[in-house]
Amino acid sequence: MQPEYDLKSVREQFPIVNDSIYLNHAGISPIPAVTRRAVEEGAGVLADFHGMEKVFHDLFTDARESVARLIHAQPEEIAFVQNTAEGVNLAAHSLPLKAGDNVLSCDQEYPAVAYPFMNLHRRRGIETRIMPNDGGGTTVDLLERYVDENTRVAAVSSVEFATGFRTDLKSIGEWCKSRGIWFVVDGIQSLGAAPMDVKAMHIDVLASGGHKWMMIPAGQGFLYVDKSRLGELDPPFSGAGSVANAGDYLNYNLTPAPDMRRFELGVPNLLGIMGLNSSLRFLLSLGIENIDAWTLHLTDMLLDELDKRGYQPLVNRDPAHRSAIVIFTAPGEGANEAIEKKLKAINVKYAVRGGGIRLAPHCYNSEDEICRVAEALGKL
Repeated sequence: MQPEYDLKSVREQFPIVNDSIYLNHAGISPIPAVTRRAVEEGAGVLADFHGMEKVFHDLFTDARESVARLIHAQPEEIAFVQNTAEGVNLAAHSLPLKAGDNVLSCDQEYPAVAYPFMNLHRRRGIETRIMPNDGGGTTVDLLERYVDENTRVAAVSSVEFATGFRTDLKSIGEWCKSRGIWFVVDGIQSLGAAPMDVKAMHIDVLASGGHKWMMIPAGQGFLYVDKSRLGELDPPFSGAGSVANAGDYLNYNLTPAPDMRRFELGVPNLLGIMGLNSSLRFLLSLGIENIDAWTLHLTDMLLDELDKRGYQPLVNRDPAHRSAIVIFTAPGEGANEAIEKKLKAINVKYAVRGGGIRLAPHCYNSEDEICRVAEALGKL
């Protein structure tokens, strides 16, 4: 089987394939060669900052459009942030919440999802209810068991980092919409490798860093808020770039910018935004649906091999909740350490998460690489 794009030319964008099998995209991804060149060229542009206003304006416009295409939003609904945690914190402290309100989130969420809302308890008396996961993540059935009249937010990940559970965002979004509950999503473990339509999924707020599946240089991400709900948020910070009269520096006026720029405080990460725009254009040219189909094919292969060889996958096998993340272990004490030794012998890049070894292929990985991993693992 081959993906719906030229795998050979895509692999040429990633020199790392020449000396290792990189399967840690759920941790941090190598960036494509085209993005490295864009950032290098951008550094040269920044050496002559003055007089470059149009260049930067065009860059921000293009980058917002790239993010909007990725998630099926509008460019004015996008703000640039450093990472997921910054985006979720901005949302948590902007939402119209009061003492006695509660937030629902499951016990498999990365701290970038849980901590911003937990922090509101100490500051504003808002409860975060950490629910026991349902099959590896959050489901409507789970939310139904914990919701009450004071629930104001459901905060979930599109894919859980420690279980690989793909959340049914559409069903949860519909559930939230029917109850008037804010739907806040961390998209970092799926964006770039799986389709996302924030409108069809009724997502109110989406935050994501870019250094995982989006293959953006670390330290650059974005925040989305549905424009129909933007007016309900009260941004906790202000800066020269977040106001309606940005650029008129001595006319002090706190009127926020009319769109998501109200969350952008000052000089942005220009090189990061250049990298974001380049990497997203690269991935969009391949087709996110095509990448999703290919990575699921590779993980199907991997799961079949693990089953045949006696290993224990620790993922939800329901196709509705499958993602490009596979976590597995083996019986017996010291099993993970033994598996790590086998993987290191052929220079596989992996992570240890969720009680096992986590492997996560991307668009440029091949069937041959999966076969080599299986051969290195051998039978138990």
